[in-house]
Amino acid sequence: MSVLEHLEPKNVFSIFEQLCAIPHGSGNTRAISDFCVNFAQSRGLAVRQDELNNVVIWKKASPGYEDHPGVILQGHLDMVCAKEPDCTIDMAREGLRLQVTEDGWVTADGTTLGADNGIAVAMALAVLADDAIPHPPLEAVLTVDEETGLLGAAGLDCADIKGRRLLNIDSEEEGVLTVGCAGGARCDIVLPLVRQEAEGVLCSLALENFTGGHSGIEINKGRGSTNQLMGGLLRRLMEKLPLRLTSLEGGKFDNAIPNHTAAAFLLPAGQAEDAKALAETWWAEVHPTLAADPGAKLTFTLKGTQRLPALTPEDGSRFLRLLDEMPSGVQAMSRELPDVVETSANIGILCLKEAEGCITVSVRSSINQVWQKMMEDMEATAKSFGASYRAYGAYSAWEYKEDSVLRPLVAEIFRELTGRDAKVETTHGGLECGLFSEKMPGLDSVSFGPDLQEVHTPRERMSIASVQRTWAFLLKILERL
Repeated sequence: MSVLEHLEPKNVFSIFEQLCAIPHGSGNTRAISDFCVNFAQSRGLAVRQDELNNVVIWKKASPGYEDHPGVILQGHLDMVCAKEPDCTIDMAREGLRLQVTEDGWVTADGTTLGADNGIAVAMALAVLADDAIPHPPLEAVLTVDEETGLLGAAGLDCADIKGRRLLNIDSEEEGVLTVGCAGGARCDIVLPLVRQEAEGVLCSLALENFTGGHSGIEINKGRGSTNQLMGGLLRRLMEKLPLRLTSLEGGKFDNAIPNHTAAAFLLPAGQAEDAKALAETWWAEVHPTLAADPGAKLTFTLKGTQRLPALTPEDGSRFLRLLDEMPSGVQAMSRELPDVVETSANIGILCLKEAEGCITVSVRSSINQVWQKMMEDMEATAKSFGASYRAYGAYSAWEYKEDSVLRPLVAEIFRELTGRDAKVETTHGGLECGLFSEKMPGLDSVSFGPDLQEVHTPRERMSIASVQRTWAFLLKILERL
């Protein structure tokens, strides 16, 4: 039974619901890619699917628009798969359980919604399916693995894409026209570690129910990183007590601020209560600084005497010192644009395996030389600790285009439809427009989208009324181009 069938525009919400029924987390995009290919073929549209699962669909101009320059509709097929701890959905195999709230939002029960960026795909396909919509020649460019480093866009062959005006529908606030973005990259740091059998009271420690969020868009909102905080807490405990780490895990995505980190360690009998007292004292100091994380809590559980493989004291300390050397949070604000983040880093994933400790960091900056220098410094730090280092998913900043023809036209249409001026800005989030600008010289791009909130978290929601207005906005742009 359809959940969204009563919502307008029906064609957009119908396609969005079909997309949500297909598991499509980053790295698991074949099924949704095939859906788009079949969608195009069933309507007689030319389509290309590459080995990465990127899809490009072409549609000829509507009557009267044959001589107009082509337009690219662009979004990404993958989503961040995050869920509540008690959610039983297998997001690699099951679709989402959509809900409509009484106050006008679409959400998913216990999981992320994937409106970032499923709504762009739904709108692009809805345009392609409706022959009554006036438009220039169209190319829908639907990429994969955007959430893990813009990998699909980086690998896409753009030789047969002719348009040089690109509408990216991957922004998350209605009324904002994004015309530039940060560049950056991800890195994996792996430190070899030694475990030895040890016996003691097993202590389980967790920082949980933090707000989390998008590591680009929400990095400056004061939300605590549980990975960074747990590292600081464990270092404090290790300074006072001979704890032996047995496990440490936090975060699932490099581009999401981690909202849950758990650790376990052994202590000699009689010192576990001391550790609990120290942790609670630390929490009493830290908790008042976490105004953006109202639900945040610390839990400390004693699990009795056990004998387990644990890190040697030296390697436990070494791993925590390496973690402490990694940049986290806002590193610099823009000197030209008020309240805009220039440079940031996010320790998105933390994991202690049998014989190694793993740290994944996402670095962003609107200045390419800055994030590149940060990566070089992190590599040097990693190697000084004896750790391996691998950088991947690099993408260039999308620089503001002074002579854009598209930007003022789109802003004018927004003003005509709403009676107010759009906010024109750059974003600290990563958008694929920067990569496409490198691949397609002369490209003129604007990014926009409906109101999405709490993306990359199980609280993600999409405004129904905003989708309606954004759809009307998109159709008016196509009519005028």
